[in-house]
Amino acid sequence: MSIDATPATTQGDIAARLERLPMSRWQITVRLLIGVVTFFEAFDQLLIAYTLPVLSREWNLSAATSTAALTIGSVGMLLGALVSGWAADRVGRVRVIALCVGISALCSVGMAAFDSLTPFLVLRFVQGLAIGGEVPTAAAYISEITRAHKRGRFVLLYEVVFPAGLAVSALVAAWLIPLWGWRSLYLLAAVPGLMAFVIVRAVPESPRWLASRGKFGKAAAAMAVMEMRIQRSTGEPLPAPAPAAPVTPPEKGNALRDLFAGRYRRRTLTVWTIWFVGYLANYGITSWLPTIYRGVFHLPLGQALWYSTATSGAGLVGCVLAALVIDRVGRRVVLAAGLGATTAMLVALGALGAGSPVQMLVWSSLAAVFNFAVNISLYLYTPELYPTRSRALGCSLGGVMNRLGLILGPILVGAVYAGGTALGSVFLLISGITLVGTIVAAVFAEETRGRTLEEIAP
Repeated sequence: MSIDATPATTQGDIAARLERLPMSRWQITVRLLIGVVTFFEAFDQLLIAYTLPVLSREWNLSAATSTAALTIGSVGMLLGALVSGWAADRVGRVRVIALCVGISALCSVGMAAFDSLTPFLVLRFVQGLAIGGEVPTAAAYISEITRAHKRGRFVLLYEVVFPAGLAVSALVAAWLIPLWGWRSLYLLAAVPGLMAFVIVRAVPESPRWLASRGKFGKAAAAMAVMEMRIQRSTGEPLPAPAPAAPVTPPEKGNALRDLFAGRYRRRTLTVWTIWFVGYLANYGITSWLPTIYRGVFHLPLGQALWYSTATSGAGLVGCVLAALVIDRVGRRVVLAAGLGATTAMLVALGALGAGSPVQMLVWSSLAAVFNFAVNISLYLYTPELYPTRSRALGCSLGGVMNRLGLILGPILVGAVYAGGTALGSVFLLISGITLVGTIVAAVFAEETRGRTLEEIAP
């Protein structure tokens, strides 16, 4: 099979060439490069939860300022997700990813250097902009370079790096804070900033995106590079492309309208609901766990951090399970069953499990298994729902709902916790919210398993 570097005539030509590419070390290498930076974005995201008990004591923070420290980054992530989708659909996926990685690293260095709350919060907000921009853009990119066959497993095994980063941040915090202090964590988080240069040089732009912008020459050149590397990696000729599927040409300025027109309106409202519910439950619980273990159960700092780490580790197990089964059972089953099981675990936590630290550990960890499985699946499911011309925007607006959940979850738990209400009532309240998400996913989520991106969203 010869490798064609001449301009393609349609987006369908590029899609057909992508869909026939076999899995090889090249795709895994790209997934690893993007995965490293996504891993550390997750690492950065949750550091504040594990350093907050120390910062609260060192800077004498009130409940209100502690809540601000927890949520300011999420506000930045919300805005970053919104802006990044617009930017990635116009200037490219790879440029946005690299820029976000560099900004996040610089902010980590700054947070380690400052010794007062105000500049720390400003940098945390800016870092949130970068994290919020990188994660949905990377999800769109990985989906666009992956063929339909076993796309779920390939994408989710990449996405596992995000909860892995959350879990490792907990492990490293539990080990490093008592030994070297909280600043060492932020210095460590800055190291991957060097990856920004590697990504720009080593990762080709998405051919699907280039073709959607009418840059067929550049799309064909990017495809030729990918084909050459994959052929070199496999040592075998590439199969011939299937006949090109028709792709609806974009109208000018149509990206935002795409999300609410025709078939996309139901998809958008459904996936927004699941994003919001899943992350409100996730971050509402996990962000407060170290403080609850310290304040309610009076555990030593080290033990509180290790208990919180166990819950994050359980969530990582749920992510791996989702990656292994989602191509078999489908997206809708994973989303609906995962939210349903999360609801059941939160009811048990609220009714039975908030009386001791061990009960809290067991039920919160079981809830995390199912909740994390749902949330990671959204990074696969959302890019599948939209056409290439508006895919990054669709992902980023899903990220906005994600961040709204991240913001309101800690505020909701903090308000009830500070108000003196029984701790179990918090989890019963959250279980009611996840029940709504369960119903929405079961009734309205559209199955996308085994279909090409162009079939799902022409």
